[in-house]
Amino acid sequence: MDRRNFIRTTGALGALTIPGVGMDLFSPAKKGKTELPRYRGFNLLAKFSGRGPGRQFEEEDFEIMAGWGFDFARIPMSYWNWASKDDWYAIDEDVIKDIDKAVELGKQYKVHINLNMHRIPGYCINGRDLEPCDLFDDTPENMQKALGGAVHHWKFFAERYRGIPNEQLSFDLINEPPHMKDETRYIEIVSALVHGIREKDPDRMIIADGKDVGRTPVFGITDLVAGQSTRGYDPMSLSHYTASWVPQSAFQTFNIPDWPLTGDDGKIWDKSVLKEMLIEPWMKLTGMGVFVHVGEWGCYNKTPHKVTLAWMKDLLSLWKEAGWGHALWNLKGDFGLLNSNREDVKYENFKGHLLDRKMLELILEF
Repeated sequence: MDRRNFIRTTGALGALTIPGVGMDLFSPAKKGKTELPRYRGFNLLAKFSGRGPGRQFEEEDFEIMAGWGFDFARIPMSYWNWASKDDWYAIDEDVIKDIDKAVELGKQYKVHINLNMHRIPGYCINGRDLEPCDLFDDTPENMQKALGGAVHHWKFFAERYRGIPNEQLSFDLINEPPHMKDETRYIEIVSALVHGIREKDPDRMIIADGKDVGRTPVFGITDLVAGQSTRGYDPMSLSHYTASWVPQSAFQTFNIPDWPLTGDDGKIWDKSVLKEMLIEPWMKLTGMGVFVHVGEWGCYNKTPHKVTLAWMKDLLSLWKEAGWGHALWNLKGDFGLLNSNREDVKYENFKGHLLDRKMLELILEF
């Protein structure tokens, strides 16, 4: 693939202010829509956090996923791996070469790659206050600065991977946008990012996370993106039991979870509630020609394994009925199938890793 030089510019968003410019770029015929298979797979976390080059993507992960029959890898990325919050426009292409490797491994193993900005200039669901400007809630000048940086990064990836078929590669713009009463700012952000991508790669398939940390569909962007990404973490008292990074207000109860789960307010969470809260609000999108995919889901390793599997079975059956694909967080680690460190699982040795065979078989069943 060509290595193109990028020139720092402060006019990245200039075209957006010119009446009429870009409207053709947003037409449904040119926004990278494709008939999406029911992709199922995992999040791979090599570029998820940290500063500097970060961890490297491993071919073994792709070999394992493909061998089990999975065909999707979401790649949540922090721009801190290849750039600095002190200079959003200086990109270290040596770090990007490892992302190139992931794209190539996806092609080799027939695993669709979905590149996602987990930390984008101006915003991250984790450590949002560490950014010099806030993309969603700041002075108009600072929000514009952050948007300019965000557009620059997506234009970089769009140009770098231009021409790679949508069957192999898609973009997911921003991980888990914040809670918001008015989606106007999010629509502005998505419009600018899509416009920037379209300048470099008119046909790229683009996905946007729902608002409210991925929980709520956004109908104001249906003519801009091919799909929207939702989450499979509710109820949080079950999926994140004892997780220290979750605010206490997100939990329904602090009791040891069971399934169905009863919150401290007496509300019973069961399969019917999952359908009402996690499926039905999104179905209108599919009727509008926008596909839905569950970009993240899973259960932290402190929840009893039997409870975890019962909850997973209900979610998986609902997603299969709706025709949605999904990506577990993660393949290896506390939410994953391998090396999850659960105390109540009889693991199987698999290629030098500890495999949760029951969880694997359950996911494959659906």
